[in-house]
Amino acid sequence: MAHGLSKSRLMSFRQCPRRLWLERHRPELAEEVPGQDAAFATGHEVGDVARQLYDPAGDGLFIEYDQGLAAAMARTREALAGPSAAPIFEATFERDGLLVRTDVLERGDTGPRLVEVKASTSVKPEHLVDCAIQSWVLESTPARPKSVSLAHVDNRFVYPGDGRYQGLLVEQDLTQETAPLREQVPGWVRSARRVLAGPEPAAAIGTRCWTPYECPFQGHCWRKVDHSVADLPGIGQRLDQLLAEGHYDLRELPEDLVTSPDQRRVWRAAQRGTAELSLAARQELRSYGSPRFFLDFETISFAVPRWAGTRPYQQLPFQWSLHVEDARGRLAHEEFLDLSGELPARAVAESLLEATRGSGPVFMYTAFEKTCLRTLAAFCPDLRDGLEALADRLVDLLPIAKRHYYHPAMRGSWSIKKLLPTIAPELDYAGLGTIREGGAAQQAYAEAIAPGTDAARREEIRRDLLAYCGQDTLAMVTVARYLEGAV
Repeated sequence: MAHGLSKSRLMSFRQCPRRLWLERHRPELAEEVPGQDAAFATGHEVGDVARQLYDPAGDGLFIEYDQGLAAAMARTREALAGPSAAPIFEATFERDGLLVRTDVLERGDTGPRLVEVKASTSVKPEHLVDCAIQSWVLESTPARPKSVSLAHVDNRFVYPGDGRYQGLLVEQDLTQETAPLREQVPGWVRSARRVLAGPEPAAAIGTRCWTPYECPFQGHCWRKVDHSVADLPGIGQRLDQLLAEGHYDLRELPEDLVTSPDQRRVWRAAQRGTAELSLAARQELRSYGSPRFFLDFETISFAVPRWAGTRPYQQLPFQWSLHVEDARGRLAHEEFLDLSGELPARAVAESLLEATRGSGPVFMYTAFEKTCLRTLAAFCPDLRDGLEALADRLVDLLPIAKRHYYHPAMRGSWSIKKLLPTIAPELDYAGLGTIREGGAAQQAYAEAIAPGTDAARREEIRRDLLAYCGQDTLAMVTVARYLEGAV
């Protein structure tokens, strides 16, 4: 029995043969993929709820993998041969050396039914491949499925509370859609084995390196250049064509291949190696009065809602930072963070309205803060008027920065984390504690409100969250002052 090729490895092969080869032969070359751990945790959380929903009686069987493949397969065979018709979770099968573990295998009067569970909010093309692989393997077993479905998160679901998650997952029958793909699986397996048996294969780089999944071997495969053509904003699928034509370094790219105004700015800055700053930025910034407020929210987004009245993946503010600059340029800072573990909407809204009393523009970086205010208003209808008035004062600093400034070190991005080091390297986010980006802030918040987190760790998280969010608004102040010519 030829083991060693799992469903996930075959999916890697489908994305890129070289990725499969590297996963097997050179795994030490893999680099950390941002957000991967959080994605795995979300998948496990959705999977836990799925087991509750598909096994309300609690008599289903979970196939542990603690003693390896052979033991898991033996337990699966025993479960299928037994009298129970209860669902089996993580049932383990092998066909021609290809290993799969099924999320849900339902039995009963309708016969075996395969259900794959995903934490996404829709069915994606790669999910069809995933289900087809599993279905092909199960064809040769007593669990040959009569139907194949995918259950994904319904982001319209509103959690009623008390652990009642009926309706969180919605199913789509993929039996017909996966049938033609299922026939191709043996060919994929043969091709994957040939790749694994040979030397490291050549493979074209491009959008496949992050579609459908971020590849951890990009640092190994991509040519090392200071300014990649991938830095061109809005390049999309055209990137594949440029790379196929041998264009890797932005500085060597012919000008007639650069199309949009944003791309021309990025290309021009790479050629010159210098920043571009428009003097018109000063006039635009000075048109705003004082005092000036600089606002940033941090939010949490649970796939499985924790609070009644909330939806899956709904961005819920739990923290804000506010820098206030008066007419003489003096700065004051206010902040708020709710680690109570309760729905933070009201506490966040009330404290923010108190801190932003009066008049004056409220700067944000991207329109996300406006979305957050709408969310707060939905949960606090009695505060809607004040929150809408605050939203009317919002000014997005991002398009202002994008119109007037670019530095080649920004690598085609106007995110504040890319822009800030080019004008104020002393404020680099790398100097912060354990929280340096939004995903880490969400993970830290979830840990802080977890019942098992001790007081010392919670206090450490509090300090790091306050420092991170405060850095965001201080960064906005710094960018605004730079564009206005005040520094």
